[in-house]
Amino acid sequence: MFDNTCKLIAELYSPDFATWLLGKPITLTKLSPTELSIEPIRADALIMLESDEVVLHIEFQTEPDKDMPFRMADYHLRIYRRFPNKEIHQFVIYLDKTKSEEVYKTTFTTRKLRHEFDVIRLWEQPPELFLRTPGLLPFAVLSATENKASTLQQVAAAVDRIGERRTQSNISAAAAILAGLVLEEEVIERLFRRDIMRESVIYKSIKTEGIEEGVRLVAVNLLKENMPIEMVAKVTGLTIEQVQSLVTTDVEQSE
Repeated sequence: MFDNTCKLIAELYSPDFATWLLGKPITLTKLSPTELSIEPIRADALIMLESDEVVLHIEFQTEPDKDMPFRMADYHLRIYRRFPNKEIHQFVIYLDKTKSEEVYKTTFTTRKLRHEFDVIRLWEQPPELFLRTPGLLPFAVLSATENKASTLQQVAAAVDRIGERRTQSNISAAAAILAGLVLEEEVIERLFRRDIMRESVIYKSIKTEGIEEGVRLVAVNLLKENMPIEMVAKVTGLTIEQVQSLVTTDVEQSE
């Protein structure tokens, strides 16, 4: 949920992310991972944005991942194959503070290959960096602030000053969700209005994501009971291809 929320705000407010990560407010459009033959099982954790000159690839991570260096090298080669004349910028953004050494790794190396990418650990970043731009406000509470409740209060105040209702609802929802990593629900609910958050694209997407996950779990359980793939597809509304993908992932992993 946290990673997907970040992906959605990066997509909705890409100029803010471009200003932060690339140093200029480039207008970026979403690049579908399927265009790069990236398996859907990993596509939920990344966002790729492109302009005429650059491709910005961002991985949002809540937990450390020892396979991240390889994945970044793999993605870079796939992007390069598709866009050999564009600048490629890659960032892994870690959300939740950890002592793991994995979040400090910025290279992938083999005997003949070396690939580098950028890593941002939010808990090391100054809160001011995020408080001055609407699209980055949700990250402020995860930054290097000593009083997270006070910082979230600043975020809520900044959100109230946003004139456009849709932006206000989207940022409110994202800020409340990410604050759940470091603050109690009571504090969050005191600062953000639930009625405004319900209007957001992010809230609706997370709700849909929960429904889809429920359907997937039902399908997995039916497969475990040896129900035929065609029947599982009919009962759940999934396609036969989607059910077949569950056969080779969830079912086999549980055995």
